[in-house]
Amino acid sequence: MTAPDAPAAVVRGRPFGARRTALWSAFGLVHALLILLCFVSPGWPLGDVEQVYRSWAEGAASGRFQVGIDTPFVYPILAFGPIILALAFGPALYAATWLGIVTLLDAAAFALLLRRPGEAATRAAWWWLGFLLLLGPVALARIDSVTVPIVIVALLLLESRPLWGAALLTIATWVKVWPFAAVAALVVASRDRGRVLATAAGTSAVIVLIALILGSGLTAFSFVTEQTGRGIQIESSVGLAWMWQAAAGLPGSFLYYDHEILTYQVTGPGIDLAIALMTPLLALAVVAVLLLGWRAMRDGAGFDRLYPPLLLALVLTLIVFNKVGSPQFMGWLVAPVIFGLLVRPGAWRTPAVLVAVLAGLTQLIYPHLYDWLLLAHPAMVLLLTLRNLLEVVLLGWAIREIWRSPRPDYRTGARRLTPDPKE
Repeated sequence: MTAPDAPAAVVRGRPFGARRTALWSAFGLVHALLILLCFVSPGWPLGDVEQVYRSWAEGAASGRFQVGIDTPFVYPILAFGPIILALAFGPALYAATWLGIVTLLDAAAFALLLRRPGEAATRAAWWWLGFLLLLGPVALARIDSVTVPIVIVALLLLESRPLWGAALLTIATWVKVWPFAAVAALVVASRDRGRVLATAAGTSAVIVLIALILGSGLTAFSFVTEQTGRGIQIESSVGLAWMWQAAAGLPGSFLYYDHEILTYQVTGPGIDLAIALMTPLLALAVVAVLLLGWRAMRDGAGFDRLYPPLLLALVLTLIVFNKVGSPQFMGWLVAPVIFGLLVRPGAWRTPAVLVAVLAGLTQLIYPHLYDWLLLAHPAMVLLLTLRNLLEVVLLGWAIREIWRSPRPDYRTGARRLTPDPKE
């Protein structure tokens, strides 16, 4: 006689309800701590929210100007949505409302993740909470914080509603550009790329049409020129060469604050050439990764083997080859890792650990030790160098996985998550 199967609501001897209660309790505690850190940490983590976003929202509410419509906007036009929404309870509560919006978005993505059966989703949820703690207050206090849960939801929808997932990814791209990587990777890895492209194009057309009706004209695309005209930010990988020169006290290399775009940048001999080269180099690197993914797809790589590392590689390319470097960029890595942990838990343990380490190093750099970085202290420049080198190591791992994706998968824990819509 065989023992009866365990009830579906019990996983490894622990009731599903108790497991969910523990996860939601941890979610609440983590976000409460992050909100506290936003207000008490050094370096003014809420600076972008309270100084920049609120001024944009108040400008629109008073009828003086609306970024993206009347004046150039550093972000795509849909970024203005959460920015103006955070003004719902008045300027005095702007930061608190912003943090509430991001927490609710995280909760929606967290709930959808927990609806997935199996231990992989549970472990991915715990990993996400750990990542948030390690990254610190910037996990909530930037416009990027709005896009991360949207992208997670979109990826989770790819299995059951792939076109809805593609539409959400496109919407997220019109909030902050980085989710473009998820759309591009989807076009390469999916055999239903025609419908994916049509969905992305149609969604973008609706967004642009609404902006034009509101009177934006070409200002709706101002985020492109606003980004390309920037200098070399101190936390970027390319900026390390001048950061070390500044740390060594070499003449002509120093840090400065750009009052127009409100960021710390670095300058020195040859910086103008680097500024001119980085945007074309970034574009070439993205194309190279996409071509590598296309080659893997043509050689028979399945969606679940190819899409997660391709997405991770594209996101890391946007970070490593970018002349802009910001701590919130680490949040972009959450969605690829969660998706990878769901599809191939065993294979994605290494990148999950590496991304967690990246988050911890990033929080040390900003906000806690940022003042030392602004002094170009050698120890801090070394810490920044280690963080940026680890990004390159992770990019190398992702590229290797893309290259290997057409081969049979013998690793344990791999399972099919997103069947091709045509199958």
